[in-house]
Amino acid sequence: MNSDNLKSLLIKYDQKRNLAIENARQKKFELYDKFPDLEKIDNDINTLSIKYIKSVLTVKNKDVVNNLNNEITLLRKKRSKFLKDNNLNNKDLEPIFDCKKCNDTGYIKTDNGNVLCSCIKQELYNIEYNNANIYDLKSQTFKNFRLDCYSNISNKNKYGKDLSPRDNIISIKRICDNFIENFDDVHEPNLLFSGNTGLGKTFLSSCIANEMISKGKTVLYQTAPIMLDNIIDYKFGKNSDNICKTINNVDLLIIDDLGSEAKNPLKITELFNIINTRLLNQNNKITKTIISTNLSLQELYDIYEERIISRIIGNYTTCYFYGDDIRIEKKHKIKV
Repeated sequence: MNSDNLKSLLIKYDQKRNLAIENARQKKFELYDKFPDLEKIDNDINTLSIKYIKSVLTVKNKDVVNNLNNEITLLRKKRSKFLKDNNLNNKDLEPIFDCKKCNDTGYIKTDNGNVLCSCIKQELYNIEYNNANIYDLKSQTFKNFRLDCYSNISNKNKYGKDLSPRDNIISIKRICDNFIENFDDVHEPNLLFSGNTGLGKTFLSSCIANEMISKGKTVLYQTAPIMLDNIIDYKFGKNSDNICKTINNVDLLIIDDLGSEAKNPLKITELFNIINTRLLNQNNKITKTIISTNLSLQELYDIYEERIISRIIGNYTTCYFYGDDIRIEKKHKIKV
């Protein structure tokens, strides 16, 4: 990760955290104007809390300390009842942070100390990798998924399958939903999207990516040619960016357009290392991979080593996309 990008993001996080705190402070004052009794209760709690802390440190008489604690408890109950009676809750007085895990600090506490939160990791991945590899990721969501662009007419002679393209994509969508729901299940297989261009493979990959990001998972999106070129360049000292560590540890890796890269033994070895290492990672960290390709499983077998294809067959659910180019269908429907 680029340290300059991290510094810039931490500044951005600090600014938005301070803004959230200030907005909450202003909202609290507005509520106090509307509910003076609430302000009095809060002030009384604060005053007694300070007395309680001082008493714990300086007063030897436990009865005094206990009495203060009892008074604070009663006030807090009174406060809770007041909020409930006026259709309010504690969240109305708290800052609203974008990330509930780190409260917009960028870090979360663990037994091993503070570590980067998944939210800021994802922002770094977007800046350094994803934004350059996929266009407008955020807009590609299941809400924008259009079944009407797929034909509901089955044609085995044309497609080689009994299901219509629409029924097939509905089945694939169900597999995607199951993948998202069971992402943290070590037994849930990875996904291989296979089919011609323009059938929604990249779009569905992006939909899954957005769902996983919303669940606090980190996602790295890479086209196979760029990913493998970057790895080779790093290993030969042509690039200082070590993407290998990120590839191996990101929660969800999406490899798009596999098979379009220039083939050589070194790249095939690196591809095997990626697939195999991420499968091994599942022993101590749940990681999943989506591979998208225009090639059939047989064509992949003809190009890549058997050890690569055997791992895909054994650990991936294969989804075959077929039908007419939905990009053309969308343009036609817009004109209509």
